[in-house]
Amino acid sequence: MDSITYQPIGVVHSPFSSPEGAPVQPSRSSGASGSIELLPEYTEGLSDLDGFSHLVLLFHLHLSEGFALTVKPYLDDQRRGLFATRAPRRPNPIGLSVLVIDRIDGNIIHVSNLDIIDGTPVLDIKPYVPPFDEAEDVRFGWLKGKSNRADNTRADKRFHRGQ
Repeated sequence: MDSITYQPIGVVHSPFSSPEGAPVQPSRSSGASGSIELLPEYTEGLSDLDGFSHLVLLFHLHLSEGFALTVKPYLDDQRRGLFATRAPRRPNPIGLSVLVIDRIDGNIIHVSNLDIIDGTPVLDIKPYVPPFDEAEDVRFGWLKGKSNRADNTRADKRFHRGQ
């Protein structure tokens, strides 16, 4: 299979300088604020984004190295299949967060509900559109009854290299 190459279009500015202690989900970040700084050549692409309340951010998990096909996720005590989790150490370290758009100033998008590490490279931005993004009859698998624990869960060292 051919390799795939992406180039960052910007960078995340965040209050979280390392994975340890960062929120594990954007909706559980207690409204943490930060910004997305796009490279100037992409500023025009932000036209009309201010009409949306939320965005979907795709980013490169630049501090992630290696992966395991089973992991012990933050909200569980037993090992689970990697693809049944949101663990950051993955074969392709791509992250996804739904963030609140606070305002847009030129090439800077001010956001909240941030759960991303400072300096993270941005791959793409898409508007969050509930009729397109929400699903019906959703099952939570092993997370059923555990998702509320994400409110007080912060990242620890379990996904650092070698863990």
